[in-house]
Amino acid sequence: MDDGRARTSGKKEAKAMTPDSPRETAKAAGDRAAVRVQAGRDAPPSPEHVPPPAPAQQVDQESVGAKVPPGAKGVNLALQGGGSHGAFAWGVLDRLLEDRRIHIEGVSAASAGASNATVLAYGLTVGGKEGARKALSEFWELIAKKGASSPLQASWIDKALNNRTLSFSPSFAIFDFLSRMFSPYEINPLNYNPLRDTITSIVDFEVLRQRCAVKLFLSATNVRTGKIRIFRDREITPEVVLASGCLPFLFQTIEIDGEGYWDGGYMGNPALYPLIYSAQSRDVIIVHINPLHRDNIPKTAHEILDRVNEISFNSSLMREMRAVAYVTSLIDNGELDSKTHHRMLIHSIRNEGYMKALSVWSKLYTERSFLHELREVGRETADRWLAENFDALNNRSTVDLKPLFL
Repeated sequence: MDDGRARTSGKKEAKAMTPDSPRETAKAAGDRAAVRVQAGRDAPPSPEHVPPPAPAQQVDQESVGAKVPPGAKGVNLALQGGGSHGAFAWGVLDRLLEDRRIHIEGVSAASAGASNATVLAYGLTVGGKEGARKALSEFWELIAKKGASSPLQASWIDKALNNRTLSFSPSFAIFDFLSRMFSPYEINPLNYNPLRDTITSIVDFEVLRQRCAVKLFLSATNVRTGKIRIFRDREITPEVVLASGCLPFLFQTIEIDGEGYWDGGYMGNPALYPLIYSAQSRDVIIVHINPLHRDNIPKTAHEILDRVNEISFNSSLMREMRAVAYVTSLIDNGELDSKTHHRMLIHSIRNEGYMKALSVWSKLYTERSFLHELREVGRETADRWLAENFDALNNRSTVDLKPLFL
């Protein structure tokens, strides 16, 4: 999970799954016909540079998630990472899943967004929309439970100030100092990552790989080359989720097929091009975690660190949106044929006012009350967005790209 210098404290303890839990329902769903996942629909290489939208005829017509139920509108989701702030996306997803008019075709995600995306995809696979809502709820409840047993706890000063951070926590101060002086190979030699137990207690990865109900794309950063790697639904394992959220000052490099990977947010937070190339729907709804704009110049050390984190983890998205805006202008000017090239419809669900008020350190804060507050803010934000913008889906963008990204 991303956070510039943020340390992801606590994901919740793995608990025994109840008979009606999302993972247990996989067996009951075992006789369902597996959704055929078309081979050869990966985005073309050139991960360092954002490719232009693919010609329409290259899109796989039979791919997973492309069949939209009558009366619904197909969309794709792009989920940012942001530590515990990912609970905001939990709320957004919960509200979107509640709306029968919304059909999710594909999801691209990085860092904390990768955890949300994986749990969402698995819940949809074994239990439909209600299964996805339940799986996401279980996941974040486990995050809160794990955080409650973590040695990194908010101090009485933090609680009195209601700052929702670990700013005055002695244990966090010690950990922060050690992590700046020593690598995770030295302070975490056993490479313990609580997210592994948490995600595997919710998701049956074998079921997910065999018949994922949506197109799922998780990004990670190749440590040697600095390039982005997109893992697709049939490649998703616990290691892929861990790689997408691997902060190198907290956890040892995640190795997959002989390559080392760090947090996907460094190179794609999230990556949009897999959705451009592989999805039928032209609509991409970006669920923002990191604020794009700040009203004032940061002055304190914490404010500077916070802004550096936001700029770093928004930079790849900014680059991709510039490419989308450029191709859109070519289509508008008649320089590209709109019949053979996709005109992407971009949407943005964000609450910058609320997120701006949160400190970078609150990305480490996993108190249950805070996670549920984020969830409710996410639900309310998505509810307002749907009321204002649902009619635009499948018709036009609801984001003016130039003032926001150029």
